[in-house]
Amino acid sequence: MERSKITNSTSNVLPVWNLNSLYSSMDSPELKKDLEKVAEKSVAFETRYKTKVSQLTGLQLAHSIVEYEKIEEILGRIMSFAQLIYSGDMLDNDTGNFHQSMHEEVTRISSHLLFFNLELNIISDADLKEKLKSPELNHYYPWLRDLRVFQPHQLDDQLEKLFLEKNISGRAAWTRLFDEKIAELSFSIDGVESNMAEALDKLSNKNAKTRKIAAKEISSVLKKHVRLFSLITNTLSKDKAIEDNWRGYEKPISARNRVNQVEDNVVNALVETVSSNYQSLSHRYYALKAEWMGVEHLNYWDRNAPLPGNDDTTIEWSEAKEIVLEAYESFSPTMASIGKEFFDKNWIDAPTRPGKASGAFSHPTVPSSNPFILLNYQGKLRDVMTLAHELGHGVHQVLAARQGCLMADTPLTLAETASVFGEMLTFQSLLERHKGDSRKRKLMIASKVEDMLNTVVRQIAFHEFETSIHDKRRSGELSPEEIGDIWMSIQEKSLGPAIKLNDDYRVFWTYIPHFIHSPFYVYAYAFGDCLVNSLYAVFRDEGSDFAEKYIDMLKAGGTMRHQELLIPFKLDASDPAFWKKGLLLIEDLINELADD
Repeated sequence: MERSKITNSTSNVLPVWNLNSLYSSMDSPELKKDLEKVAEKSVAFETRYKTKVSQLTGLQLAHSIVEYEKIEEILGRIMSFAQLIYSGDMLDNDTGNFHQSMHEEVTRISSHLLFFNLELNIISDADLKEKLKSPELNHYYPWLRDLRVFQPHQLDDQLEKLFLEKNISGRAAWTRLFDEKIAELSFSIDGVESNMAEALDKLSNKNAKTRKIAAKEISSVLKKHVRLFSLITNTLSKDKAIEDNWRGYEKPISARNRVNQVEDNVVNALVETVSSNYQSLSHRYYALKAEWMGVEHLNYWDRNAPLPGNDDTTIEWSEAKEIVLEAYESFSPTMASIGKEFFDKNWIDAPTRPGKASGAFSHPTVPSSNPFILLNYQGKLRDVMTLAHELGHGVHQVLAARQGCLMADTPLTLAETASVFGEMLTFQSLLERHKGDSRKRKLMIASKVEDMLNTVVRQIAFHEFETSIHDKRRSGELSPEEIGDIWMSIQEKSLGPAIKLNDDYRVFWTYIPHFIHSPFYVYAYAFGDCLVNSLYAVFRDEGSDFAEKYIDMLKAGGTMRHQELLIPFKLDASDPAFWKKGLLLIEDLINELADD
């Protein structure tokens, strides 16, 4: 069967999500009722419990948490719907206004609940221990444990309320400005107007001229707005520094590590291990790629270019679905069954379109609904891997939902483990499909190595860039030139001498949303990738016994920390040797390519 080219003109063949499990529309009567109901419930909750939390018995405290969880579930449902609607079209005035109004309303309602977590954290350890003898309260121990991690950095009620309410006109407003500016950018490439996602996709086009034109156009457009992006970056860095100072965080990354429930020494071990192996990983691979492409150096726009012999065949959506679900099925029928629901029930929004958020994500929403996946699918092998990645998140979110609204959420470090494992399963399945074709196998291994370098090396380089920006911002505002200097220095160090960077590349930091949306998020990708490499090595040794333990790990949601979750697999993330083990898998693949 002839494969049709997936473009904007044929994007109707790709699924668009159906958000009815949340609400039917922005003016849904159910949404209006929920807003009214949750506003009343939050005020009643505040009246009932404020200033009284520490005096409650264990059983009474458990009952109060149940009430609180029900309120949070409704608020989460409302805000999830608003965020997903907005992600679908960031340029539409109605969706933008709706998202902002919901954000403001949910923030207002949440201000009545703020006292609860604060009062929970002033209960003494001894008193809480006594209260936890109640089985009903002990059920919520993991949530209380994680809540108390933030105890040393908690402010008084009025200051916490101020930070919450000012977020609307502070961080949230600047983030919205960034999102809408990125969404409205247009790039003229080969006579066709493209959005950000489509333009970046051209950097992996098989035509070298197209890649160069795309790179030059991306740079040209971003340069026009670099002052705005620099202002956003400077403002948000300063905003974070102010809050970190008030809360007593020692380093800009400290708050993120607490959110991720991961120790500083574990993150340090990861960053140091990866950065000390740049030469054996990215430097070596890109030198090999330059050799295969018959050049001494690769231009930066050739870094993700298809290798010679890669026919760049477009993969239809139906085939992508089959590839991923087959890979999941071979590992765990449970994972495949859950994954199939995403396709059957329209939980995926796949086509590119103007105004749609770039990149990809899986939004967990709330346990009483279901996750939703956003993609910008364009039929490349990399897009298939992105589908496998996000579906891994989605399956994890479905399995973890049984922990309830307060304990379903998984720290980013472990969340990325589930997604990257889905990628690995898909890659190994594809490799098996083509085991008799040495050319195809080489191309697939090279593609996987590039994805792993983008996930491990590139994300740690992003982490180093972000750390440097936040550190230097404490001494004063950074000019676009200074930010560009930092970017170029770190990129040169991480990519190596085989990649030729020029001044056009100085602005490529501007479009990366993680720096804006979630400061210090990026190391979680490398954490997940290296962890998966180590887990996969265990899987190869244990076979069928592994799958059950892995599913149990996903079901745990946020109830267990990474140290506990890794015990059944005999792994320890605080040991640099653990991270080196994960990197060795990448090195082995590069060795196979070099020997070919």
